Amino acid sequence: MPAVACHPGGPPRYSTITRGARCTDLVHPVKSQLEEKENKKFPVFKALEFKSQLVAGKNYFIKVQVDEDDFVHIRVFESLPHENKPVALTSYQTNKGRHDELTYF
Repeated sequence: MPAVACHPGGPPRYSTITRGARCTDLVHPVKSQLEEKENKKFPVFKALEFKSQLVAGKNYFIKVQVDEDDFVHIRVFESLPHENKPVALTSYQTNKGRHDELTYF
């Protein structure tokens, strides 16, 4: 059995994103945040897969295609419903490839 790394709130849960999935809805609000931080526009912004982590809210670790052969891993925080806050880009990693594993960061 493979070793599982411990993370606050437990190990991230892996799922594949499908059309219309909740996680796809999370990437669009943070696209402008990432473009501002990177000071460039992304011609593509397509969520491919994600891991989630339950904390006091939820962290989503999402692999996003931003160009034909360019990928970014983003961490998006979704607060608890009663807090009524927008989703936020909390961290990201650039220069990723299609086959780079999505890990906790």
